[in-house]
Amino acid sequence: MAVSATVANKIKYLLATKQIDFSSDTFKCCLMNTTFTFDKDAHHYCGDISSDELANGNGYTTGGQTLSGVTVTENDPADRTDVAWNNPTWTASGGSIGGSCGAIVYDDTVTDNPIVGYIDFDSTQTAAAGENFLISTITFRLT
Repeated sequence: MAVSATVANKIKYLLATKQIDFSSDTFKCCLMNTTFTFDKDAHHYCGDISSDELANGNGYTTGGQTLSGVTVTENDPADRTDVAWNNPTWTASGGSIGGSCGAIVYDDTVTDNPIVGYIDFDSTQTAAAGENFLISTITFRLT
């Protein structure tokens, strides 16, 4: 699925004050329902978006999936740092997962679970029973 990523503004402050550590913190990815609209200025913590997360069931667990394989890459020519994780996958069972319009990545280590950012799927995505719901290339560009 095509994706674009938007960094939450709060994460920049939390990085500057050494409250977030991409190398040691636990990060999770949760799926959002089709009516969700991300606001990078107002959505700071998971409590701000929890009512819009997909419901538990059919292979999806509320709170999302723990991400693995974080890489942090400095890109001086592009004036940014890229933070990426391995692709999370949920297997639908007993029914469909979705529709979902996007996903939130958040830090599960820090108090209140601050949001790193939002992955916009650009269209509603659903995985029927027996199919995988895969998000590929989770990358946030910190500028």
